[in-house]
Amino acid sequence: MKTLYWFTRDLRLHDNAALLAASKSDILLCVYVVNPRWFAPGPFQCKTMGEHRWRFLWQSLMSLERSLRALGQRLHIAFGDPEEVIPALVHDHQVGRVVRSRLPGTREATQWRTIKEKLPQTVFQQFETLSLFTEGSLPMELDSLPDTFSGFRKQIEKNGERHSELLRIRTLTALPPAPGYPEDNRGECPAIPEPRQPVWFSGGESAALERLNDYLFVNHHIDSYKETRNALDDSEASSRLSPWLANGSLSAREVADSITDYESRHVKNESTYWLWFELLWREYFYWYALKHNSDLFRRDGVQHKKRSSSFYPHRFKAWCAGSTEYPLVNAAMNQLRETGYISNRSRQIVASCLVNELELDWRYGAAWFEEQLVDYDVASNYGNWQYLAGVGADAKGPRHFNLTKQAQQFDPDGEFVKHWRGDAAQPVGLHLVDAADWPVGY
Repeated sequence: MKTLYWFTRDLRLHDNAALLAASKSDILLCVYVVNPRWFAPGPFQCKTMGEHRWRFLWQSLMSLERSLRALGQRLHIAFGDPEEVIPALVHDHQVGRVVRSRLPGTREATQWRTIKEKLPQTVFQQFETLSLFTEGSLPMELDSLPDTFSGFRKQIEKNGERHSELLRIRTLTALPPAPGYPEDNRGECPAIPEPRQPVWFSGGESAALERLNDYLFVNHHIDSYKETRNALDDSEASSRLSPWLANGSLSAREVADSITDYESRHVKNESTYWLWFELLWREYFYWYALKHNSDLFRRDGVQHKKRSSSFYPHRFKAWCAGSTEYPLVNAAMNQLRETGYISNRSRQIVASCLVNELELDWRYGAAWFEEQLVDYDVASNYGNWQYLAGVGADAKGPRHFNLTKQAQQFDPDGEFVKHWRGDAAQPVGLHLVDAADWPVGY
């Protein structure tokens, strides 16, 4: 049988159950689809794909292609709508089976259904490669996923065997041959922009595994992770594995297993546990997105709590541009815009400012993060924004950070604000009124 393997957020050869299943075929066509819609503004005035993630993604694709060529394969990179590209390739090459990883997100689910409807004679298979657990190995039914992370964590860890289900798939060392087919149209993809700041992340599986090894086993930074993780601008204060986890160059199970390995060989303490804890948060939001579907993107969230739908164009523009009345927020937003990355603490600070001080609809902030973040992950991004806005996985209501106290605690000497020019711009007042168009929401 000829199989088409649709690479999505699983750009690796290690621990890839979907690719392993696809490899059980006579001929294998490996495909990645770059969607033109990623680069066009959406309903909240933001693109799906900004320059930082696009650069990182392209590096990851080139790394994947080198790995595939070493096994006698190749990567077909198509620029076009998946709903058109995948059926065309299936017809052109008489493919009998289409395989991909299971993805959270309503757009991705709609694409999959549409393609299946166009190809009723084709076998379609999805496998869970983004998560620590499979749906069948969760200690609860998906419909019974707890409403809070705490409830989820307790059920996962109640037996004290937090890694018992994490059976990694071996790294593939052989693949079926590729079909003979013409060159793809990757040349139509948008150009890769030059970075404005030194690039902190290099895309690809090799770079991901190197970072994981360096953070844990070479430099032992995991030993103090809990104490350092809230630093605003320290490359070694946290693992910074999220970009590779987001596009699947790194497996979550690989990280979890490495933590266990480190604990058995070196030290097991509160910090090593806390890295697992953060990985479990990511896991929770993955299943949270699959359970709640479109409610993940609605203003009132999964709790259906009424939230403001107000939009003040000048406030949103000031927040994005780093020209609010709050220097710490400005510094973080400048860093985000110029590098595609800010710390988890910075994300909470700027999100709280948008929701509370600026009184804006949280979805505009989530959309801006979607465009800017190199490590954008649909489930974690929208799950976290709902959490902070008080409409998601938190029974306590909206989270409101005291920005003055945050600055005193995490930037007491003002070094972060100074480095990222948080007080350089003329601040825009909250009550300014202009004639900008009202964006289209839903």
